[in-house]
Amino acid sequence: MTTKGDPATRSGAPTVAARTGSPDATEDAPGATGDGLPAALTGLRAAIGAARFPLTLPSSEPARRTATALADQLDDYLLPRLARLDAPLLVVVGGSTGAGKSTLVNSLVKARVSAAGVLRPTTRSPVLVCNPADAAWFRQGELLPGLTRTTEPSEDPRSLHLVTAPALPPGLAFLDAPDIDSVVDANRALAGQLLAAADLWLFVTTAARYADAVPWELLRSARSRGAAIALVLDRVPPEAADEIAAHLSEMLAAQELDTAPLFVLPETWVDGQGLLPEKVTAPLSAWFARLAADAEARAAVVRQTLDGALASLHPTVEVLAEAADEQTAAADALDERVRAAYRGAQRTVEEGLKDGRLLRGEVLARWQEFVGTGEFFRTVEARIGRLRDRLVAAVTGRPTAPAVELRHAIESQLVTLLRGVASEAAESAYTAWKAHPAGAALLAPELAHPSDDLPERAERLVRDWQRGVLELVKAEGSDRRFVARTAAYAVNATGLAVMIAVFASTAFIPTGLEVATGAGTTVAAQTVLQAIFGDQAVRTLANKARADLLDRVRALLDTEAARYLARTDEARPGTDTGDGLRQAAGRVEVARHRSGLADGESATLPAGDGR
Repeated sequence: MTTKGDPATRSGAPTVAARTGSPDATEDAPGATGDGLPAALTGLRAAIGAARFPLTLPSSEPARRTATALADQLDDYLLPRLARLDAPLLVVVGGSTGAGKSTLVNSLVKARVSAAGVLRPTTRSPVLVCNPADAAWFRQGELLPGLTRTTEPSEDPRSLHLVTAPALPPGLAFLDAPDIDSVVDANRALAGQLLAAADLWLFVTTAARYADAVPWELLRSARSRGAAIALVLDRVPPEAADEIAAHLSEMLAAQELDTAPLFVLPETWVDGQGLLPEKVTAPLSAWFARLAADAEARAAVVRQTLDGALASLHPTVEVLAEAADEQTAAADALDERVRAAYRGAQRTVEEGLKDGRLLRGEVLARWQEFVGTGEFFRTVEARIGRLRDRLVAAVTGRPTAPAVELRHAIESQLVTLLRGVASEAAESAYTAWKAHPAGAALLAPELAHPSDDLPERAERLVRDWQRGVLELVKAEGSDRRFVARTAAYAVNATGLAVMIAVFASTAFIPTGLEVATGAGTTVAAQTVLQAIFGDQAVRTLANKARADLLDRVRALLDTEAARYLARTDEARPGTDTGDGLRQAAGRVEVARHRSGLADGESATLPAGDGR
């Protein structure tokens, strides 16, 4: 870092609202922070830690970053600072690459404690410098607990190099942060984390880079959080000092940062130790010395920044809550797309039992062979009083092969239908998810098709249903002579007639379609059943058998849909995540107002030499 010339000096201590009593007594009193504030913050920390944003939505990645930043701020600053308001004031020195932060810190503490050089990035791990009397507070790890303390320089950005400097007055510490625009992602992230843990932000920029976008983005963030801010404009050519300082002041005023102290450091040479001449840093050193000597001023800065950070939690957490709500809504939408696809498959099966399509082809041929067309219709034309006996005699004496073939035909027809609707539903659900950003991220190729074992399960379903129909026939005929007078074949034959009847929904009144497809098949089935059970029993049998089949089909399709729903269940955040975040943030806000942190006027830092 090089500067030249002798800066102007301004005096004056930071002014704060009047306070009475010893600082320690005031800060340790229960009413100073409110008994409920630490508990409320702990609850908010738990709510943020539990919030997940796994579904791929436009708000997901920003929400994850926000949640991480909030958790870091709570752990690194808010909770430990609230526990010790009288701890040393932490000044985080941040800025762009090559702004001279490390050289400035070294010069202020009069020792080469932080590496400075032409290679970028220079500061690879943060360096914290404090008076030896304050070392215990920072060594304990309450502040920035996620960083490993070390007494030696480190290449690990997750370590915190602790250095003591007797020239730095007690009550004040400097933290030299990585570059906010570092080419190393980890350094940029760490710089933002450290700035969020600052009681006072000291931004260092240069005459060549003071208008860069990144520093201003962070400055606006600091302003929105009520943080105390001071700025150093470094490496300013003497002939342009007034013009540049005036322009920077205008930019600060436009961003409502005109009360932030501004120090202008002209170009000069560093000495053999890499330190700036004392006359260059004297105004800034004196400003910090006054701040360190005034416990009231330090406390006011701490309270202002702490209260500002607390006040910013509520709107920030609301953004998280909205993102959590979007996650839940997206999961619900994905589930509904799947359920709609499989509801459509269920409807297709129901329609297949109504429109006669299952009575065609092989089923029709086997039924006609089973009942014997001519003999059957001659029989049904006989008097109803003798029909039952004739049918019993007929069915008990017929060979079993036509019955077996008919049963197999029914099974094959139903299995084909189930495989078809399951395939269509899987494809429909897959397409619907693929059109949704969250769904597309959850898809796997196998979801586009039914489960590998679907054919086996469909066959088992139909066989179980057929056995259920036979049990139903037995149960319905338990109080009739039919069961006692007939062999098992008669029960099987009657069960087959029930199955045929299930494939029509017109209560056995043949429609044109049924007549065309079944050539009276449905009427034949009706006559068989009416002869044995009576008209009302016929309707009961058919309805129960149909309902049983549809229930089994629904269970089969639900199992298929579960392949999709399991993925959203795994990714779905808790349904009360958003409300939980809002409630936790609300408790913090109530506790903040009760704490008294915001009572009185905000800390007023003295102007720098650039104003």
